[in-house]
Amino acid sequence: MRRAMFAAVTLFISAAASAQSGTLPPAIYTDPPKDAAHPARMEVLHIPTGGVAINGVAYLAAGAGPHPTVVICHGLPGIEKNLDLAQAARRGGWNAITFNYRGSWGSPGNYRLAQNPQDAKAVLAYLRKPDVAARYGIDVSRLAVIGHSMGGWVAATIGGEDDALLGVALISAANMGQRDKVSRADLIAFMADNKESLAGVTAEQLADEVIQNSAVFDFTRQARGLSQRHMLILSSDDGLAPETDALAAAVRAVDGSRLEMQHVATDHSWSDQRIHLQALILNWLTKLAN
Repeated sequence: MRRAMFAAVTLFISAAASAQSGTLPPAIYTDPPKDAAHPARMEVLHIPTGGVAINGVAYLAAGAGPHPTVVICHGLPGIEKNLDLAQAARRGGWNAITFNYRGSWGSPGNYRLAQNPQDAKAVLAYLRKPDVAARYGIDVSRLAVIGHSMGGWVAATIGGEDDALLGVALISAANMGQRDKVSRADLIAFMADNKESLAGVTAEQLADEVIQNSAVFDFTRQARGLSQRHMLILSSDDGLAPETDALAAAVRAVDGSRLEMQHVATDHSWSDQRIHLQALILNWLTKLAN
């Protein structure tokens, strides 16, 4: 018993230390009170986009609601789906929506990078439908988007165009308009190593799509729109920080008053900083919801 108590205290202290500059939100380590009438739950989603219905999951918060809701966009191909963030957000009183782009992880269709922002927009449109919002307890006036890696590019792209979003958070985001800076051969090799869960596409097609659309895919083009949102940019030691630094500079050139940034010494997946990442995201979401 004493050993278990010591382990629990040690875990708590370690988690608190990992949160560093921010306070450790109780939602990281505390389950919400049970609500028999409106329990926390999960719902499978089938979201229409591009003539098909992509798969998603709604992590729905306890309580009558409606609740603020965050959409989480995964990367390429999305091995790290940040479901711990979805669970933490739900414990913190937010609904969290995860989904898979067309042609990825069992969603129907053929995968194309240019479709990913379209699919994320379709998710937001679906959540804003009155019947859907009522069914899942979604406060459509309080929607935010989080994107990791390539999903950060998706989040920045749609975030710059959607005036109704509360905020946009990027986690180790990759600017897909910068991927053509490496050779085509290296890009093909990278795509080949990352496409096992993607349907209807080759590594060569992915590489050529990036090369041919470098200007259109550049997320710094969204700086003006993003400057009007609350924005959180988190970077790590994965070589992508200069890309999000450039986006931050472009946003600040318009209006950086809503922008927050932090660099953390960890890998692309934040493998040894997951508690810290949850704290950063939850503290930011709390500010948005208030």
